[in-house]
Amino acid sequence: MHILKIITFVLVLIGAINWGLVGAFGIDLVALIFGDMTLLARIVYILVGVSAIIYAITAYRDLSRFD
Repeated sequence: MHILKIITFVLVLIGAINWGLVGAFGIDLVALIFGDMTLLARIVYILVGVSAIIYAITAYRDLSRFD
């Protein structure tokens, strides 16, 4: 489970940095690296989205242990 948290954290961080660059400068780093909406870029976007959901669930579960 620990490795899952690390992977999801890294992917969520990549997504956050990418959206920050899109908002501030109009630069989509994923599209620059993998191409505009190529299969590989779509996979990265999907992995980032799924990671955000997993990260939110595990973070909520960790916080609820303190109640």
